[in-house]
Amino acid sequence: MATSSKAKKTVRIASGRKRARQDVKLNAANTALRSKFRTVIKNVQKAVVAGDKAKATELYTSAQKVIDSVADKGLFHKNKAARHKSRLSSAIKALSA
Repeated sequence: MATSSKAKKTVRIASGRKRARQDVKLNAANTALRSKFRTVIKNVQKAVVAGDKAKATELYTSAQKVIDSVADKGLFHKNKAARHKSRLSSAIKALSA
């Protein structure tokens, strides 16, 4: 997401300033995790499109760990994680048919 055009207001209360500092770190961590999530899904999808079932299966097993960890951290809902894993799994199974 792009940054907003409005300038952020400065917080006067000490707890608010601390919260703002923490939000910067949390935002960076969440962005990195979200990016990693998208990357592993794209890698599996590319292997499926290429028709390489062995590579897709290998990538899927590593992707499961990333998807589950992102859901456990609360970045995405557990149902969204399950949906992504299910769709990737069914795509890989469709390769053998």
